[in-house]
Amino acid sequence: MANTEHVENGVGPTVGAGTVDGTAGTDLAEIGVIGGSGFYSFLDDVTEIQVDTPYGPPSDSLFLGEIAGRRVAFLPRHGRGHHLPPHRINYRANLWALRSVGARQVLGPCAVGGLRPEYGPGTLLVPDQLVDRTKSRAQTYFDGLPLPGGTIPNVVHVSLADPYCPVGRKAALEAARGRDWEPVDGGTLVVIEGPRFSTRAESLWHQAQGWSVVGMTGHPEAILARELELCYSSLTLVTDLDAGAETGEGVSHEEVLQVFASNVDRLRGVLFDAVAALPPNDSRDCLCTKALGGMDPGFELP
Repeated sequence: MANTEHVENGVGPTVGAGTVDGTAGTDLAEIGVIGGSGFYSFLDDVTEIQVDTPYGPPSDSLFLGEIAGRRVAFLPRHGRGHHLPPHRINYRANLWALRSVGARQVLGPCAVGGLRPEYGPGTLLVPDQLVDRTKSRAQTYFDGLPLPGGTIPNVVHVSLADPYCPVGRKAALEAARGRDWEPVDGGTLVVIEGPRFSTRAESLWHQAQGWSVVGMTGHPEAILARELELCYSSLTLVTDLDAGAETGEGVSHEEVLQVFASNVDRLRGVLFDAVAALPPNDSRDCLCTKALGGMDPGFELP
């Protein structure tokens, strides 16, 4: 790594003992990518940034690099070494940290199981809908609980009718096609608590609802991004057929890892092309940027 810095409470970097204060955040990155180390480890001149937030530490440091002239902050969702299970990820800190360093558009690739036989391993699906089947995750910044310092968030209700940014989805779809990887355009991602996989009965029920893929990490990333007026798009890589869509012994962790590893180079290429295609932050005009509708969140966004 080129150097290591520190950001306290998501408002400014400290290098060594020197603190830079600034409640509006910093401008170290334009775009955030939430994924594994395989998405940034090969880049030159990567800067590791440690970030503190009002919600505690994120999953890991942020890793700053450049792709096609765009400044990108990479965040390992499960932490280095994949030590955080899905239900213990600090999703609020993760999204807050990305916004605090300047990111306003976020891509969130994740591994999923296919709920239809035609969505077999290696399928890339860019969802347009989301179903939450989690149980214990903090999934809002507007919970009425005081932040450090005593600030109490206001009650704010944000629309999630269309949970993903249409601009980011378009960039991801076009990037995949440009790499000769025909994606599935649209579909519903159902997110379960994990870390276990679904029972066959649960999987069959998910399938009967008409949902497309099942994962463990796509929620609450989308809603938290919307509450921070970030543009968020998910790219789901099918690593297996879920229990209700196959007749074998069910999903194995080893199978998931093997399929993901065999597709990570392709997915990384798609992500990088999508990053290059995203608009400048100051030209965003999608509904994501107006999610709060002028409502006062009760705290200053980073």
